[in-house]
Amino acid sequence: MQEQHAFPFLREIILFLTLAGILIPLLQRFRISQVLGFLAVGALLGPNGLALFANDIAWLSYLTFPNSDGVKVLGELGVIFLMFMIGLELSAARLWALRKWVFGAGVAQVCVCAALIGGTVLLMGHPMETAIILGFVLSLSSTAVVMQLMNESHTASTPLGLAGFSVLMLQDLAVVPLLILIGAMSKSAGSDPSWLIAGAMLKAGIAITLIYLVGGRLLHPLFRTFARQRQPDVFMALILLAALGIASLSALAGMSMALGALIAGLLLAETEFKHEIEMMIDPFKGLLMGLFFMTVGMGMDLRQVALNPLWLASVVLGLVTIKACVVAALFRYGGLGRGRAIEGGLMLAQGGEFAFIVIAYAVAGKLVAPELGQLVMLAVGLSLFITPVLTRIGRMIGDNWEHHKDELEAARDGEALEHVRERIIIAGYGRVGQLLGKLLAAQGIPFVAFENNAKLVAKMRALGLPVYFGDASRTELLRRVDAGSAPAIVLTMDHPMAALQAVRGIRREFPDIPLLARSRDARHALALKQAGATTVVPETLEASLQLSASVLETLGLDEEDIDRIVDDERDLFSATLARNAQLSKPQRQL
Repeated sequence: MQEQHAFPFLREIILFLTLAGILIPLLQRFRISQVLGFLAVGALLGPNGLALFANDIAWLSYLTFPNSDGVKVLGELGVIFLMFMIGLELSAARLWALRKWVFGAGVAQVCVCAALIGGTVLLMGHPMETAIILGFVLSLSSTAVVMQLMNESHTASTPLGLAGFSVLMLQDLAVVPLLILIGAMSKSAGSDPSWLIAGAMLKAGIAITLIYLVGGRLLHPLFRTFARQRQPDVFMALILLAALGIASLSALAGMSMALGALIAGLLLAETEFKHEIEMMIDPFKGLLMGLFFMTVGMGMDLRQVALNPLWLASVVLGLVTIKACVVAALFRYGGLGRGRAIEGGLMLAQGGEFAFIVIAYAVAGKLVAPELGQLVMLAVGLSLFITPVLTRIGRMIGDNWEHHKDELEAARDGEALEHVRERIIIAGYGRVGQLLGKLLAAQGIPFVAFENNAKLVAKMRALGLPVYFGDASRTELLRRVDAGSAPAIVLTMDHPMAALQAVRGIRREFPDIPLLARSRDARHALALKQAGATTVVPETLEASLQLSASVLETLGLDEEDIDRIVDDERDLFSATLARNAQLSKPQRQL
């Protein structure tokens, strides 16, 4: 008992970690959404599931969660970091590149769905505040589930995938005013709401603006200063400080911690440390998200399905029908083919994970009745469970309907979005990398660069260049920028061993991508070629050739003859390098 008091909820934490260790690999192996898996386990083992029989069957008490309070505290952390990760995805550059879909289809989808769903709730006899909250929250879809399904089907970079991602980004942004609205309406409950809501939203807007401005001025130089030390533990501490610190400031200002975490992510999304932060958090992302959704599952009482089967079925059917029709119409109007538009509508037809967060706040603020909130969250959970089936049906419709003609139409309409992913990737932005970037920019060729020197990155970012802090030898970082679709990756690193490791890692992960590398000398060039580099350019060779050309020009040789001599030497070196690399392969295999 003494140990339990010193470390409360230890049994629940150990049980969750055990389940996570078993569940996550199993779900990944069978390609089942982690969101759905954790929701199901939470509902099955929670206080409304098998835990009901724990008093009668003693051993069940070790495998269930009779009291959900044991994981609610950790679940709050899951919410905070879920919002933080979503904020990181919402960079201004991404929003602007996809502005047609984000601010066109995204805004229209939220507003039209909110009006239709809210109007239905109002006609059912519920108060206006309840109709407004449920209308907006049910207009949102599940970013976690939809993105996983698109990644599994390799449709994330297609015109449909980019359009769907754009709508999801706008929905994530819509959570900010929605959370502010709930806080304002809660404070104005029982009185004339109009001016109180306006005043509360104005205060919240001022608080967010101050947090954003002050946080932006503090976070960026703070990360830049400590990034020079290149210590992962310091970097991780800064990430936690940013997420939890700004979430706490948001709570002190009278807003939710989830909103503060989203603001922290938005602040860091505009810095050069964005991709490095995503990689640092990624190992914990699935665990924290699983914790959140398991907590949500524990709050779902599946007995309500038996008590209200027709009501729940009608709510789920109505929700899916309204959202599928609205999204399909908007996608079709935006230029996608009929089949792909229907597929997109069914893919985004479910309720979202934000419903669990927002409805919980609304119930706490007495804007939604607890019984209604419980039933709506259960309906959202059921809509999440049928999403893989709806997506599969949508894909069948799209494939059968589109054929070649409509697929070409969808590809044409996606040309404006294609530049988002097709970028040259430059690893190392020193002297050579900067010259390459300058030449590419002069030709209008998009690129993205990674550099380990935080001071240099800050300088390049100030000039408006797409340079980010990070080690491009880490393939996780390259996956973040969709390196598989890049026309080429160019390594301009100064350190020979770092370049060699980068070539090996990139070639292992992306076997077919053109990989061009800078080498110190002929020996280093041979090692890079053996590791899998497509083209290697040695510094010493090019310097010698340029110097030789200048000498020959001074001696009065014709310019064409000089170019021919230099090209012959360059070709001879390339042929020798390729031959030596080929001869060394059997030795390396032995």
